Formats: sequence, C-alpha cells, structure tokens
Amino acid sequence: MRTSKGVEWALHTLLNLDMLGGGPVGSGRLAQAHALPASYLSKQLQRLVRAGLLTSVPGARGGFRLARPLTDITLRDVVEAIEGDTQLFQCGEIRCRGSIGEQSPPPTGTCAVESAMQRADHAWREALQAQSLAGIREELDGTPHIGKVVRAVLG
Repeated sequence: MRTSKGVEWALHTLLNLDMLGGGPVGSGRLAQAHALPASYLSKQLQRLVRAGLLTSVPGARGGFRLARPLTDITLRDVVEAIEGDTQLFQCGEIRCRGSIGEQSPPPTGTCAVESAMQRADHAWREALQAQSLAGIREELDGTPHIGKVVRAVLG
C-alpha cells in the first residue's frame, strides 16, 4: 500500500499544531517549517478542513488550528481526508477476458482475488482506525527536543 506524500505532510502538520497548543499557524509557515511546496500543502490543509480535522482562522493572525484533540483523530481520518475513502483495489474482472475467459463458464460468484483484496483493505482500515494521533504524540514526547524545535520554528 502506498499513500501520497500529502498523508505524511498532513500527519506532521497536525502533530506540529498540537505541539504548539493547537494553532493558528499560516500555511506558508507550516510549509516552510518542513521545506514543502506551499501551494501543495495548502491543498492538503483544505482537505483536512473539509474533513473536520482543522479549522481555518481568517485574518492577518489567522491560519489553521486543530478542530479537535488528537485523541479524536485517527490515522484513518487523516488518510481518508487526503486520499479519499475509495477501496484500494478495483477489480477489472480480467478472469472473464482473453482465452481463459472465453474457455471458462461465466462466473457466478465474487472474484476470489477481489474478495481477498477487500479483506486486506478492511484490515488495513481497521488498523488505521485503531491508532490515534495522540498515540503518535506520546511516542514523540519520548524525544523532547522535537517539541522544542517545533515551538522555536512555528511558535
């Protein structure tokens, strides 16, 4: 399974905002903090706003802030905010094509490959749902310099 860079960027942004006490921080500053393309990060931030993970604060001192605590944000929330919630595997029914498809009776049930991939997709989403960003934050707290650096750069 591969996710876009936007998922990583979104996760770090949410964690950084929490280390600052929630924000608000402008998108340009957030992008600069990790040398990310500001326009692309801005798109990810808007997706997080639409998903209810961030709020946008207007004005000169505005920016983005957490919409809810990290205990209420799971990895699944972030992945689906950035990537969408469509299934990872799309069955093209190739079992019905070509010489094999021509020489086989029409299938009567679900493709076994599709079923296996759906089970794997479900397990992956359940694993993402089981992990909150608060758990990741706890791991980061074991490296105290990270919070200090985030506050120095963004605070």
